Amino acid sequence: MEKYRIERDSMGEMKVPAERYWGAQTQRSYQNFPIGWEKMPAEIIRAFALLKKAAAQANHELKPEKMTEEKCAAIAKACDEIIQGELPREFPLVVWQTGSGTQSNMNVNEVVANRGNAIAGEKLLHPNDDVNMSQSSNDTFPTAMHIACAIAVHDELIPAIDVLISTLKRLEKENAGIVKSGRTHLQDAVPIAFSQEISGWRGMLEADREQLIKALDGLYMLAIGGTAVGTGLNAPEGFGDPVAAKLREATGLPFVSNPNKFHALTSLDRVIFAHGAMKALAADLMKIANDIRWLASGPRCGIGEITIPENEPGSSIMPGKVNPTQCESITMIAVQVMGNDTTIGMAASQGNFQLNVFLPVTAYNFLQSARLLTDGILSFNERCVSGIRANKEKMSENLHRSLMLVTSLNPYIGYDNSAKVAKKAYKENLSLKEACLQLGFMSEEEFDRVFHPEELV
Repeated sequence: MEKYRIERDSMGEMKVPAERYWGAQTQRSYQNFPIGWEKMPAEIIRAFALLKKAAAQANHELKPEKMTEEKCAAIAKACDEIIQGELPREFPLVVWQTGSGTQSNMNVNEVVANRGNAIAGEKLLHPNDDVNMSQSSNDTFPTAMHIACAIAVHDELIPAIDVLISTLKRLEKENAGIVKSGRTHLQDAVPIAFSQEISGWRGMLEADREQLIKALDGLYMLAIGGTAVGTGLNAPEGFGDPVAAKLREATGLPFVSNPNKFHALTSLDRVIFAHGAMKALAADLMKIANDIRWLASGPRCGIGEITIPENEPGSSIMPGKVNPTQCESITMIAVQVMGNDTTIGMAASQGNFQLNVFLPVTAYNFLQSARLLTDGILSFNERCVSGIRANKEKMSENLHRSLMLVTSLNPYIGYDNSAKVAKKAYKENLSLKEACLQLGFMSEEEFDRVFHPEELV
């Protein structure tokens, strides 16, 4: 039989599992929102712990008579355990709770207080008076969200992009000198070097990376110090500055206090801007993955100009079939990110007066996008892109069969005559040379002198 203890808050008594560190407010939320399985992301909990530790240290500097050395140390030790992921079962609350994230803020406050008391060996900390000193859920949740989102982008997603960019740079060098048919509108086009095609993929990712770096500037701006409505009530003047300084030390990221707390509490524009950069990345990954699976299509009845790694059987009924599953995975991730962007956009548009109350769903969707993109890119790189190999024979065959090579004759026989050559060659299943000679537009010597497909790139 499960054992309970009695915890109290401003609404009265609550039975809380005896082995848990959370308190009455966490228990109320746990019981009042039995909705779904989407828990508050671990990244948010870790960001809260970073914030609570930084706030305690700032309070100790500004109000040492209230935030004593002993209290600050107990809070810091409890927060360090959370930061290191040692108390995962203490944070049971779902995303679908109050839109301000108040209950998750109190969940962290209660766990830090009770764990800190256990560390200190006495009833030293109060979740509101000490752990939440100089704070409100209305400024701590947006702050924790910015911290978590910035860390996810800077420390995880951008390094993953760098890995894929590095692989594409290697493939460019390895495939230098290989010329193939270009394609526009899903139709044959003039030649392109395979390395040039790869460089287009690389350029997309480099542009996405640059956009994410620009978006980080907004995520580095923190709401902390605004408390309930942006006025900073019950917080020391300028409280956000020392907290941001402590967070800079803890994370290595250039967090700053947003000078306009009224903006910081009521708007999600910085988050939606950053997620927009992730959506751009998702769109480019969709295009790259589609290019790769089209080029690898076949093996006999498709384009077949490249081969990609064979990772698992592709069919339960067709023996020997192998599918481009990593491409399929990354394209599913891309559409999920695009859906998340719609959710975040709707959430960001719904701020009323001094607060936006769509914070948990915004944080959940942003962090899911960052996590899926990071993991997906690394898997796509390792299990697909790094193993791309050019099928030189197929590329050469397709190149020399392409009617669009006739474009190289434009300067010598004109556009209209070149079009006649291409149409005759297609209709009568002739080579371009045969069609051009039969039409009498060039001699064989003239044609051979100017027609060099490999030089058209």
